[in-house]
Parts: sequence; structure tokens; C-alpha cells
Amino acid sequence: MISRQVLKEAQEDFATLRTRLRGTIVGQEDVVEIALWALLSRGHVLLEGVPGLGKTLIVRALSRVLGLTYSRIQFTPDLMPADIVGTNVFSGDGFKFMAGPVFAHVVLADEVNRATPKTQSALLEAMQERQVTVGRATYPLPDPFIVLATQNPIEMEGTYPLPEAQLDRFMFKAEVRFPQAGELVEIVRRNTEGAGIVLPEPLLDERRVRQAQAVVGAFPVPTPLMEYAARLVLATHPGSPPAPELVQRYVLYGASPRGSLALVQGAKARAFLAGRYHVEAEDILAALRPSLIHRLILNFRADGEGIRPSQVLDQVQETVPGP
Repeated sequence: MISRQVLKEAQEDFATLRTRLRGTIVGQEDVVEIALWALLSRGHVLLEGVPGLGKTLIVRALSRVLGLTYSRIQFTPDLMPADIVGTNVFSGDGFKFMAGPVFAHVVLADEVNRATPKTQSALLEAMQERQVTVGRATYPLPDPFIVLATQNPIEMEGTYPLPEAQLDRFMFKAEVRFPQAGELVEIVRRNTEGAGIVLPEPLLDERRVRQAQAVVGAFPVPTPLMEYAARLVLATHPGSPPAPELVQRYVLYGASPRGSLALVQGAKARAFLAGRYHVEAEDILAALRPSLIHRLILNFRADGEGIRPSQVLDQVQETVPGP
């Protein structure tokens, strides 16, 4: 049972944290919010957006203000699994494990779709089990641990689509939008005047982040909201009774059970960041798109007619009855 005092302290910490992040990051508040949902839910995030929108800056600023270690892995076609997880090297007294860049609290997998599926799969065990296995030995990763991967949606040459099994390991997907006119002016000003972009000072540490994760994990969720999340996920499956017309016509495979977990975890994290100690239906709906948009597999007919997963989810939200 989490005390009210611990809850209040954790919520105040993250309110201050978001204020500090706004001093470095212009706009993109939805993306920052989703990244915090993933951190508080012990999950991972896929950031999708064209180059130059500040995806790397968001991850660097987040790791800095959290007081956590940060590592960047630049994915390229010639990157090998050992370049990520590490390898055994021979020294004077025998073989010794040399840890790879995945051994950090906050890992930026930059342009993750530029590496081959074999290399992409090196992240699977790390993301799911929070450990890596090299040879016969297994090594635990730091706690907390979060992977924030980026991909460019418009450049397909020299890229490899992420396997569905790996996409499913990302709790949320955040779409990084192009800034508005006022935000663009502020970005230019911050980068061209004075010392340029300044990362925020550290605010938290490992212990306080883990404490906030425990607080969010203990949030109560009423059974009707659990059932609502389940109905939303079932409605993404063609052939399921609650599935609307767009799902029946254009969806090949719906969201996995991990989608239900992401919906509930995202709703709990959103309620926490809003300063509440209870989850509401609006929290479930806010988490719908980030939780499920990357888990829907559409058919060829959808591709030919220009139907996007977001359109399908909009109809799911409209047709599934609330709690």
C-alpha cells in the first residue's frame, strides 16, 4: 500500500520534472508525456518522425533530468548484435565480458529500422526480460531501464521494417509532429542565441524513479475500466462481435494482449501525472492510440485504399460502449 505522502512527493517530483523539460524542449508535450508513461510503466517507446524534430534531444533531456545513465546506439546496416549487448573478450586471465551500450538506464536506439532484423532482435531479450545473454551467461540490465527507439517514416531506402514481435514489445508509439509557427521561432531562437540549447539539471535519481514506478503500479483500476480496455482491444480483431466496419474490412490482425496491458498502464501513468489517485475512462481513451496504433496489421485492401491505423482506432473509440 502506497502512502498518501509518498504519492504526493512522487507527483510533485514529476510536475517539477515536466516544467524543467519545457525549458529545453519546445512543444512536443504529447511525446514527452508518452515517454513518461512508458518510464512510469516500466515499458518502452517507439518515436516516429522525420529528421530534425528533436527526438534525440527529448531522450537526452529526459535522461539528464531523471539523473539516469544514458546511452545512444546508432543503428546502421553493418551493426552487429554484439555491438549492442557486448561480447566476451580475451585478457591475460581468460575471457571477460565487455558490456555493450545497452547497459544503461535510458537507451536511445536511433534509426532502429536501419539495422537488419538479426541486429534488431538483439534488443528483444533486453526489452522483455531486462537482461542479456551472451554465451552461457546472463547479465541483468540496470533498473530502471527504458528503450526509446526512433524511426523515419518517409525514408524507406536502406531500411528494414521492424518485426511484429519487436513492435509488440514497445508499450507505446509516439508520433513526433512538425512544430507550429510559434514553436519553430522559439526553436530557432534557443539554438542561435547565447549558449544554445542547455540540458536541464538532474532532478531525480534511480531510487526516486523506482519509487514513482511503484506508486503508479499500485494505482487501483476499477473492474469496469479493465473490461472497457478489454472491449477496445477485442474490437480491433476482425470477426469479433464488437469489431466495427473498418476493422472487419481492413484489419488482418488486431492488437495483442500486450495492448490491453499498455492501455491500463498508460491510463494509470496519465492519472498519476494529472495529480490524481484514480483512473478514469478518459485516461483509457487517451492511451488508446499510443498503445494500439503500432499493433494493428492492416491488409492489402487498406493499403490500396489509403486507410491508416489511426482511422480504424477512431472508429473503434466511437463504437465501443464506455464503462
